[in-house]
Amino acid sequence: MLPKAARLRSRADFSATTRGRRAARGALVVHLKVTGDGRPARAGFVVSKAVGGAVVRNKVKRRLRHLVAERINTWEPGTDIVVRALPQAADRDHTGLGADLDGALASARRPRKHGRERPK
Repeated sequence: MLPKAARLRSRADFSATTRGRRAARGALVVHLKVTGDGRPARAGFVVSKAVGGAVVRNKVKRRLRHLVAERINTWEPGTDIVVRALPQAADRDHTGLGADLDGALASARRPRKHGRERPK
C-alpha cells in the first residue's frame, strides 16, 4: 500500500504532472514531472471505464498500486508520476503490467533529443 504522503490526490497535482514528460508502453501511459523539491515521490492512477467494469478497474488499480509501491523508494525526491491504464491493461497480468511500467518510466526519464542536425 502506498503511504498517504506518496499519493497524488488533488486535481491540481494531477494536472501539473500531466504537463510533464509522457511515455507509453504496452497498456500504460506514464506522465512524469520532477520538481526537485525535498518532498517524497508521489504517484496517482487513472483507470477509466474504457478499461472495463468496476471489478476489472479496481483489479487493475490494485496491481498498479502494488507495482508502484515496490518502486517508489528508488525514485528521487520531488518526483510526481501519473499512471494511466489503457483498455489493454484489463488483459495484462501482473508481470506484463510491471514490464510496461518499467519501460514507460525508463522512456520518460530519458533525455530528449533537441531537433535534428542541419546538413552543412
